[in-house]
Amino acid sequence: MKQFAPSCDQNKDEILAVLQEVLPHSGVVLEIGSGTGQHAVYFAQRLPQVIWQPTDLQPNLASISAWCTEAQLANTRVPLELDLLSDRWPVTSAYAVVCINTTHIVSWPGVENLFAGAGRVLAPGGVMYVYGAYRYATRPLEPSNEKFDCWLKTRDPVSGVRDFDAVNALAQRNGLQLTEDRAMPGNNRSIWWTKAVRCPGVSCQ
Repeated sequence: MKQFAPSCDQNKDEILAVLQEVLPHSGVVLEIGSGTGQHAVYFAQRLPQVIWQPTDLQPNLASISAWCTEAQLANTRVPLELDLLSDRWPVTSAYAVVCINTTHIVSWPGVENLFAGAGRVLAPGGVMYVYGAYRYATRPLEPSNEKFDCWLKTRDPVSGVRDFDAVNALAQRNGLQLTEDRAMPGNNRSIWWTKAVRCPGVSCQ
């Protein structure tokens, strides 16, 4: 049941370096879209101070469980089903939300639910971290990401490289303040927000 995705091994150390910088010193880290489970094990093993909660759609849970069972880490929880097209989440509180290579896969309503859910479950001061390719109004999309975007839309018309301004607006509406947007290898980005101590608007959960 254990699946392997070569893409999960790309830039994992660079992502880890950012997570070591931005994640809390303790508490639950909710991973959205854990995929095969490779990242859950890799990051949890190297971030022993946090409790890693993997989630994904039901068909992916067996592989995540297999990776976690093999690793036998004390700080990983049993993976839970979480569908971004539903606003019913199995986790009600977390100190951080991590979502890697997912916003370009799910439909836009899924992205909306991702940030609405993060706004609900994060404690004040909590961190929302995303990783992947993003489109910016201030510069052309990189050729490699244009090709990637075309491939995504051919595969599924509701997917695609997301516009940073639109994503950031979602974050702000849900009480998340942009902390940093950092360039990563392969024309990817590490972007993270912090949950406001006091919600700035009525839409904040």
